[in-house]
Amino acid sequence: MKKLIIIVLILGIIIGAFFAFNSYIYNEKQAPVATDYKETEFFLDGARATIGGDIQYFGNELAIDLDLDGVEDKIFLITYSPGGSGTFYYVVGAVKTSDGYVGTDAVLLGDRIAPQTTEPGVHPGIVVINYAERLPNEPFTTSPSHGKSLWLKLDVPSMRFGEVAVNFEGESNLPRE
Repeated sequence: MKKLIIIVLILGIIIGAFFAFNSYIYNEKQAPVATDYKETEFFLDGARATIGGDIQYFGNELAIDLDLDGVEDKIFLITYSPGGSGTFYYVVGAVKTSDGYVGTDAVLLGDRIAPQTTEPGVHPGIVVINYAERLPNEPFTTSPSHGKSLWLKLDVPSMRFGEVAVNFEGESNLPRE
């Protein structure tokens, strides 16, 4: 009888540990939800981050349906100044859910660039970020003057943006600009 009680206790401990560990993993994989899109938690260089301290809201926000669910989401720029003279600009999305906003992975635009506009693309869910940067051989003391546009589309399952290749010859059903 003692052996049976010990076996039942050990099994109970193992099952309890399994459910506790499973709950921990489930909670870690859940994206935090915020009521305000500027309070979303996003991933910056692989680490969870929010606006505040070295990370500041820059603006250039755009209300657009990123996940194509019929609800307007937000996309905006942030700056990250970890120290030194660099100011890194990133694009961040906040996807509206029934519970609030969920943040995306941040996309690096560059160091000490000059953001211009954030616009909807010609196709649903595509965003165009326009900014000026320096040419590769120009020093950081030179003002950014080379125009660049980055076309992005959100991959909803991973919450990461992918760059859209504009006028790619392999496109068969998209109108040319």
